[in-house]
Amino acid sequence: MKQVDDRYRAWCEHGGARVSCGSLAVRWAMVLGALCAPWLPCAAQGSKAAPQQLRVVGGLASVNQYTRHEEPFWSRELARLSDGRATAEIVAFDRAGIRGQEMLRLVQLGVVPFGTSLLNQSAVQDAELAMPDLAGLNPDVASLRRTVAAFRPHLERTLRERYGSELLALYAYPAQVTFCAKPLASLADLAGRRVRVSSPTQSDWVASLGGIPVQTPFAEIVANVRSGNIDCAITGTMSGNTIGLHEVTSHIHTAPVNWGVAAFVANGAAWNSLSKDLQELLRRELPRLEKAIWTEAESETSDGIACNTGAASCTAGRKGRMTLVRPSAADVAKSRDVLVSAVLPGWLKRCGPQCAPAWKQTVGAASGVDLP
Repeated sequence: MKQVDDRYRAWCEHGGARVSCGSLAVRWAMVLGALCAPWLPCAAQGSKAAPQQLRVVGGLASVNQYTRHEEPFWSRELARLSDGRATAEIVAFDRAGIRGQEMLRLVQLGVVPFGTSLLNQSAVQDAELAMPDLAGLNPDVASLRRTVAAFRPHLERTLRERYGSELLALYAYPAQVTFCAKPLASLADLAGRRVRVSSPTQSDWVASLGGIPVQTPFAEIVANVRSGNIDCAITGTMSGNTIGLHEVTSHIHTAPVNWGVAAFVANGAAWNSLSKDLQELLRRELPRLEKAIWTEAESETSDGIACNTGAASCTAGRKGRMTLVRPSAADVAKSRDVLVSAVLPGWLKRCGPQCAPAWKQTVGAASGVDLP
């Protein structure tokens, strides 16, 4: 436990987090297992036959990416696939008291051996990570797939060189769209409204439309709408349905603001400590998990809209009575203009001079969007 406490306190003392260092360090020592080295998967103590046990931090607790895919894979499938040679325990990051922007630093420090990082939230600390999922960049899942594929090799190098970590999978959430408690007919109606956002790139997008961005944790969206602290919220189509957002809002504008790309990463020392056969198994099976999550993200984008609006085609969610607002040609043009005039310049300012060439070689080339 002292190793966890020392690592986390050192980070806090250098400005890495705005949290109570000691309390979170103690909590994570308990979560990850105080009897094991905090940055290693827990191996058997004195028994070669016992399975390797991994400690994993997953994505958002309440959404289907976690409940249908991440949690079952680690808690059940890994043991089956490895014939009992490996097991894992998983906890969702928002249930463990971790902020999304802390994840990559905690993986780098070894406090979290294996973790799921929402890139737009990690971009609060490292703006370059927002590159493939800037607000307004990917109007459909096909665009998202192209930009993520172009960015992936760059991300692998960045994580290895900057964070000492291995990229093992890239996930996507359903399209992040706009839920509002008051009627709206177009994006122009967001002017003057307090809008929940989860990242700097969403903040730039909302502010450029005349709205007031309000950073709000996912688990607190519904309470903030009920209290009137926010008028609208940007979140996933099905994610919003899962937490009951359709019960406290009336209109859903379906233009994807962004998608929510998440990287599953391993601390380098933790990864290297795994047996070669377990590394090979994970390299083989995690792409299948990744594919399943992407497939569901695509289907949930449309099913979430169907469920929130009460359409007969709703299959996986709870039916609501929301008014469907599809993007007009003017909305599409406005979102693209905001991307070029506000989102990209804001991102470049936060990111620094090294990001312009990286954009041109990766996402810019794939998307055809030039820097302003």
